[in-house]
Amino acid sequence: MKQLLSFVRKEFYHIFRDKRTLLILFMMPIIQMLLIGFCLTTEVKNTKMAVYDPSKDISTESIIRRLDANQYFMLVEYLSSADEIQTVMQKGKVSLVVVFGENFHDNMLHTGESSVQLIADATDPNQARAFTGYAAGIIQGYEQELMRAAKVSLQILTEVRMLYNPQMKGAYNFVPGVIGMILMLICAMMTSISIVREKERGTMEVLLTSPMRPIYIILSKVTPYFALAVADLAIILLTAVFVLNVPASGSLLLLVSMALLFILAALSLGLLISNIVSSQVAAMLISGMGLILPTIILSGLVFPIESMPRILQWLSTILPVRWFIQAVRKVMIQGVDMVFITKELAVLAGMIVLLLFMSLRTFKVRLKK
Repeated sequence: MKQLLSFVRKEFYHIFRDKRTLLILFMMPIIQMLLIGFCLTTEVKNTKMAVYDPSKDISTESIIRRLDANQYFMLVEYLSSADEIQTVMQKGKVSLVVVFGENFHDNMLHTGESSVQLIADATDPNQARAFTGYAAGIIQGYEQELMRAAKVSLQILTEVRMLYNPQMKGAYNFVPGVIGMILMLICAMMTSISIVREKERGTMEVLLTSPMRPIYIILSKVTPYFALAVADLAIILLTAVFVLNVPASGSLLLLVSMALLFILAALSLGLLISNIVSSQVAAMLISGMGLILPTIILSGLVFPIESMPRILQWLSTILPVRWFIQAVRKVMIQGVDMVFITKELAVLAGMIVLLLFMSLRTFKVRLKK
């Protein structure tokens, strides 16, 4: 029994001496609980909203105030014409546009009814159903309050129009996210594990002593995963278009170029991970738990980013996959031109430069003494 206790005590000493193990054991559950606790919700909050109000009367202003005061909506812009609706949607400024009919208040007083249109970006059908339902409920509440005050029958006709995905297919939302997740898995995780495997076996030091320059050694390690990622991209796009009937509304060349940019960003991230760890287990933990979980939770793939706490929204901006999914949805589903995704392209390009710089700075070309 004493021998058993001594071995158990020795094992505890080993665990407590390894700070990285302690970090994984105690910090990882806390991080996962916080991420899941704050992000795992079907409630849609802070939906960005624009208003086109040609009437500008007491009723429309009252409805706008009620919508803006609600936690579900955030008024970001007033539109001066109906022609601006498509533009603000494609730029990603808003997900909902509230359009009031002309002479809204006068029509309600004289004819007993007025009309309002809710135009939603239905790229994510679940979110679109949720926030149009919230908006319709707020408008209906104002209608009932007005009827009680006027003691006459009044009706606000609310029309819901779903842009880009009128069939409300879930594949329109998930296909861009799946593309990002698969490319991240192949490029970042597989690349980091492949290079670290050479370190563990001691073959990386042998390779570094060869006549081949270190940069060529690294390129030889990452090139197969680049080719595999491109092949997977082709398979996913063909499956999405011909099996799931997801339209490729925008330019195919723009879509592929954007995907290649993301692949380079993911490869750079995998290379950086391989430089800062020395074991396959550590690489798997960082690239698996550290990338796949945030990819699913913080990228907007499943849960709306606007509904998350502000600090998690900021954290999501450092994920390349968030910007990729955002851009793919615009190109594939909305069919936008390059001018509408310049922000996403610039962020991905900046991330590639930063990750490559950090990778080259941390790459060790000398053997350990």
